[in-house]
Amino acid sequence: MENNTRILMNMNPVVAYLQKAPKEFTMEDIIKLIRFKSIQMVNFMYPGGDGKLKTLNFVITNEAYLRTILCCGERVDGSSLFDFIQASSSDLYVMPRYSTAFIDPFAEIPTLCMLCSFFDKDGHPLESAPEYTLRKAITTLHDRQELDFWAMGELEYYVIKPSVGMYPAQEQHGYHESAPYAKAGDFRSRCMMLIAQTGGIIKYGHSEVGNFTRDGLTYEQNEIEFLPVPAEQAADELLIAKWIIRNVGYREGYDVTFAPKITTGEAGSGLHFHIQLRKDEKNMLVENGRLSATARKAIAGLLDVAPALTAFGNKNPTSYFRLVPHQEAPTNVCWGDRNRSVLVRVPLGWTSGVDMCHKANPEESERNYDTSGKQTFEIRSADGSADPYQMLAGICVGLLHGLEMPNALEMADRTYVAVNIHDKANEKKLAELKSLPDSCAASADCLEQQRAVFERYGIFSEAMIDGVIKQLRSFNDRTLRHDVALHPEEIAKLVGRYFHCG
Repeated sequence: MENNTRILMNMNPVVAYLQKAPKEFTMEDIIKLIRFKSIQMVNFMYPGGDGKLKTLNFVITNEAYLRTILCCGERVDGSSLFDFIQASSSDLYVMPRYSTAFIDPFAEIPTLCMLCSFFDKDGHPLESAPEYTLRKAITTLHDRQELDFWAMGELEYYVIKPSVGMYPAQEQHGYHESAPYAKAGDFRSRCMMLIAQTGGIIKYGHSEVGNFTRDGLTYEQNEIEFLPVPAEQAADELLIAKWIIRNVGYREGYDVTFAPKITTGEAGSGLHFHIQLRKDEKNMLVENGRLSATARKAIAGLLDVAPALTAFGNKNPTSYFRLVPHQEAPTNVCWGDRNRSVLVRVPLGWTSGVDMCHKANPEESERNYDTSGKQTFEIRSADGSADPYQMLAGICVGLLHGLEMPNALEMADRTYVAVNIHDKANEKKLAELKSLPDSCAASADCLEQQRAVFERYGIFSEAMIDGVIKQLRSFNDRTLRHDVALHPEEIAKLVGRYFHCG
């Protein structure tokens, strides 16, 4: 029943036409759609090492050729996409995943898009491909713990437009602001509609804290948050959502950035990930209205590998200008309830058993609505420079690591913080906690130290870990945050260099 309702309410025209859940799409479904929707072009899309979507266009001239590309994929130059692939052996295959099909909302010519997976010369999934690494992580977690990994992203970004109007918002007070104080709400709504039409399962959108004016331009921070879905789908959604937001901004004359930090003293943009562990469709994070032992073990595992996770979630020097105290960004390795200063936060989960709907609407009869499926916990370190497939794969490894750690519950107790970690009363506690890295170089060191955890069970390949470490160390930024702290012109240069990251 729920699956049928999701199909009926789904805004993706491909789902509406085929009357199937995306995971059930077949090649014949795709051909049927192309034929009866008069689709004239097909785009294969896939992320490169820079995290941005790449596109390969096909004109559909006959059905035989259409079947060939859908069945066989196409050949691409892997050395131009990934640093870890040498030009001497660079050929890769890209194969479309039918479940990701959507109609291009920007194309003048009717065009169907599909995300692709990478395969090597022997026809095997490319071991170092981020998308395949995530799939290996998900499979290993399920095989070893009989748990399914679901996730959702909170995508923060700034919209930049000329300062106009008579209702300037109060700086650093843009959270959930409405028009006319918030100026980018209509833009955000248009982006959300297109994301939904391309398959994104959105929870909500709103304006965020960041709001300031510089040199005749208004910088307004926004957020689009998704609902929990299988982790591979969550990564796909984020990749497409960033592509859509940038395209809408370009077409409407706005600039958009997902950069982690664009000026000192103003809110940075994060990419928080909410996590669920499920078994037979049941959320395993809650037990008798409280956080379960499974959840606390998983959190402990995340905290144990958290410094190394920055290698996948914080991939350029400006990432570490965001991870500073008093900016609602984490700096210490700890967790807590409803606490935005910690690295892993357990938000409100509707576990009180109170029918708030009845209390707000007395004319409604009381009902026993099962809210256990709503509980999540979130990791707050990543930002828009992250590779969502790598980051989610790393998170999945951390979850499995915690579930297999013999001292996980003890570590969970030791790293729990009940109040704001930066309160004076917590100075002793703060001194006992590990800190997140302060540079790409330090992040690379942490990954090097814990690479065995990620390479265990063959999830992350040695080549990928080597490539990530090499890339992070190439920034040569070990003392950069300290060196430029009093030089705003140097910070501005850095921001400009990484303004369109990920």
